[in-house]
Amino acid sequence: QVRLVESGGGLVQPGGSLSVSCAASVNIFSTNLMAWYRQAPGKQRELVAAITSGGTTNYADSVKGRFTISRDNANVYLQMNSLKPEDTAVYYCYAKINLMNFWGQGTQVTVSS
Repeated sequence: QVRLVESGGGLVQPGGSLSVSCAASVNIFSTNLMAWYRQAPGKQRELVAAITSGGTTNYADSVKGRFTISRDNANVYLQMNSLKPEDTAVYYCYAKINLMNFWGQGTQVTVSS
């Protein structure tokens, strides 16, 4: 069973930066896809950023130029800069491993003055 554990969420002022991390219980070096999703109150969960095993990245239009996803053998990271109140959400780590989907429990990110 694969476990994904997020950390690093919190409260930050608009324009600030925050980094969230996801630790996997298995080596994810060859994992097909790792990604970050988010879900704001009353809204559907949406893709924020994704990274393939080859290092190709993809971002939601709303975060392009502000967020950066990266990975190593056991972790996936999301660096968030120039944060806006509309970035407030629970951020979830996602992994597709051998055609199976795995989710973390989520970490709250709140952008507010």
